[in-house]
Amino acid sequence: MISIRLPFALAPFAAFALLGATVPATPAQPAPAAPSAELSAAANRVRSHVEFLSDDLLEGRGSGARGHEIAARYVAAQFRALGLQPGGTGGDWLQRVPLRRASHDGTPVVSLTTGGKITRLAWGSDVSLRPSLTEKQRKLSSQLVFAGYGLSDPALGTDDFRGLNVAGKTVVVLEGTPPGMDTEVAAHLSSVKAQMAAKAGAIGLIEIGRTGDSSRLRQYGRGSATDWVDANGEAGSTPKGLRFRMAMSSTAAAQLFAGASRTLEQVRTEASRGGRSPAGFALPATIGVEANSRWEDFTSPEVVGLLPGTDPRLKAEYVVLMGHLDHLGIKKDAKPGEDAIYNGALDNGAGVATMLEAAREFVASGKPPRRSVLFIANTGEELGLLGADYWAAHPTVPLAQVAAAVDLDMPLPLYPFTDVVAFGAPHNTVARTVTAAAGSMGVKVSPDPMPEQSIFVRSDHYTLAKRGVPAILLMTGFGGRGKDVWANFFAERYHSVRDDLSQAIEWDQLARYAELNYRISRDLADTDQRPRWYGDSYFGKAFAPGQPKAAR
Repeated sequence: MISIRLPFALAPFAAFALLGATVPATPAQPAPAAPSAELSAAANRVRSHVEFLSDDLLEGRGSGARGHEIAARYVAAQFRALGLQPGGTGGDWLQRVPLRRASHDGTPVVSLTTGGKITRLAWGSDVSLRPSLTEKQRKLSSQLVFAGYGLSDPALGTDDFRGLNVAGKTVVVLEGTPPGMDTEVAAHLSSVKAQMAAKAGAIGLIEIGRTGDSSRLRQYGRGSATDWVDANGEAGSTPKGLRFRMAMSSTAAAQLFAGASRTLEQVRTEASRGGRSPAGFALPATIGVEANSRWEDFTSPEVVGLLPGTDPRLKAEYVVLMGHLDHLGIKKDAKPGEDAIYNGALDNGAGVATMLEAAREFVASGKPPRRSVLFIANTGEELGLLGADYWAAHPTVPLAQVAAAVDLDMPLPLYPFTDVVAFGAPHNTVARTVTAAAGSMGVKVSPDPMPEQSIFVRSDHYTLAKRGVPAILLMTGFGGRGKDVWANFFAERYHSVRDDLSQAIEWDQLARYAELNYRISRDLADTDQRPRWYGDSYFGKAFAPGQPKAAR
């Protein structure tokens, strides 16, 4: 599922949150009837997909690795067998995602000049720098400006850069967002601070902790970054003009404010009161950076199948059903004889199997959809949603004509599920379709049981949502035995070599889940009106300001 690398990830302590989550009591259910012949056949089909995709021979399906390439060709072969059309680049099933892994070539030098005195900051303990994906050699210096939390968002009516001259300068910002903000909104804003700084004209971004060391100090200190870099040299996470991103300890951050109109302690005290961001002001210090990066370029494919629509008015619109095909590959520090393969049976072999079975149901129905349907097996999710983000930035169909997206990430067919969770339900009307489809199968739609994890902004659908597409992430819910099963999975199997076929997978439940997703995508494809964002949703205002909105 979602990469454990913050801010894109479901945090590794999620199991504890799950254990404390509240779920409406579910009455005792009678023993389930024996699966029908049709359900049994579907169960065998989804089982065959998961068994192949999670086999040791696929070596954990790491992005850019041989095992993932084999998995991609398997999915493409399944698409062809179903009679779908290639939806990738140039009439192919694949869209090649150009990826780059950057690391430091030598130890970067970061210096601070205050009152004519130059101080070299201690690498790792006081300062860390993200390797560059777009410049192999960086040597620069710039003036500094404190800019509150570094937030500029019309949907919130906030602009921490207002009145500040940051063009060609480095902005120093508090990490995170003001206390009390909605967790999903806060997670989104924290993930796009670089874009906000670049739009304001800054060439550098330094994040400092609100109370202590920056949480990114260790993250950047690892000295590695991976992203897509397209033919124009643009990287997904590196906005044009922004030349570096840096994190600092409290000790180093305090030096930035030496001789300024306010101290770091005063700024932090104001921030702790909540409400608006602390006012920005110029800092007297100058930052200097000398750093070299080395690159490893590789590619990994998105796999895209197209089922054309037939309605003269709607066939030019698309419904996207997606699930990530990649996983974590091979464990690098495994001991001799130890299991070293991250098979990813449920994360996300089960999601891809669900998508393939839903595609089969479309074809087997004999009724072509009114809208066209795209089935996408994403790559690079575990690296930070990279494949889906590349496709959204370089879509193989006009993005404005994508009506809706449903993301299938890590269903847990380990129990008879009685409910599902649609992450993003409060923000757009795709959730209405989920509720209707689930109700037709006697399944409930439950509210987000772990809102503190901000999962809506931490999986592949988010890359489409933030470009205006109404999208949700669907998962099996916490009803019945679900809560305990999820807690155990996170504690024992999530992102470990134990996410394999040794689990007691109930294949008929995965087939039920595939049926549900077919009904959801079928309704989205056939209904007259395309889904809309809710008018009172922050994400509707932020991601689709010009689109028609729905009322609750």
